[in-house]
Amino acid sequence: MSTQQDNDELLPTQTENYRVSEKKAVDELQNLDANDESLNKWKASLGLGQAELRFPDDKRTVIVQALVLQSGDHVIRMDVSNEKAIEELSKRTVSIKEGIEYTFKIEFVVQREVVSGLVFLQKLKRLNVTVERTEDMCGSFGPKYETQEKRFPVATAPSGMLARGVYNIRSRFVDDDGVVHLDWTWKLEIKKEW
Repeated sequence: MSTQQDNDELLPTQTENYRVSEKKAVDELQNLDANDESLNKWKASLGLGQAELRFPDDKRTVIVQALVLQSGDHVIRMDVSNEKAIEELSKRTVSIKEGIEYTFKIEFVVQREVVSGLVFLQKLKRLNVTVERTEDMCGSFGPKYETQEKRFPVATAPSGMLARGVYNIRSRFVDDDGVVHLDWTWKLEIKKEW
């Protein structure tokens, strides 16, 4: 499979006749309808007007910190906060037990501007064949000093002899403007036991 096909498989679904609105600076958004009390509360909830940056030397708008997989007491935290961490993750294999119920959450920081329509995409391949592609809408987020997170619905790991083995996963965090905030690969092994 070509690299172009891989990239095309990890593009968010486009809604017919939907147009992304014009991007506005945080200051411009803050000054819109300044006399509307309910709108001002909504703007504050988005973090508009916060001046403090969590990572002032980092020019990225969305800084994805971790992907966390949890099943009962088992918590697997995958650090993706920088290139070195992503490289380390790509060298190891994350293992889970077949048939378990688990949840994912993604932890990230948004700074400098509002990001609309964040989408988390994943493609799972086994033996170079795509076995699953997921697309989860995360929503729109304003800049905040605190880490923000998106939890995904409970899923069940496949089970049985044919399901066990190593899966190559490509994950991507992209917004409505088509900006890819993070694109990384990692390995997941489904085993008979933890």
